[in-house]
Amino acid sequence: MVPHDDSEPSDPPHLGAAGKRLAHHLMAICENRLDLVMVELEEERNQIIRACWLAITLAVAAMLAGVALTVAIAVACWAWSPVGAMLIVAALHCFIALICYGRLARLRREWRTLPATLEEFKKDRACLLKHLGQPPWPRAKSCCWPRAN
Repeated sequence: MVPHDDSEPSDPPHLGAAGKRLAHHLMAICENRLDLVMVELEEERNQIIRACWLAITLAVAAMLAGVALTVAIAVACWAWSPVGAMLIVAALHCFIALICYGRLARLRREWRTLPATLEEFKKDRACLLKHLGQPPWPRAKSCCWPRAN
């Protein structure tokens, strides 16, 4: 029988446990990010539903107000000039349409989908790059990894 020398280097017995811990931590991170995505999707859904209801209510109220204003302008200016009355009404409606278009364009420009999730993914990527260094695989042109200096 060969005596066992404890001073010899051998495979660390905790290597398998470290891999399990790493896998557990990665799964926990993925679960947290998935929970965050689900919460943000629910918030987005609620915001879209609220915006739709407000838009429908606004459209109905604006249509009623527009009809009433159109009738009032037409009646007030009809004696002066029927064509002039219709031009005033058309100009008013064009002005309101341009204001609404500008607000809609600004809303679309400023709209961000899942901002907190994207920020967390950016932080995760930065942390991984900090601790692991650059990725070992070649970077594709469409990849978002930062360039190596």
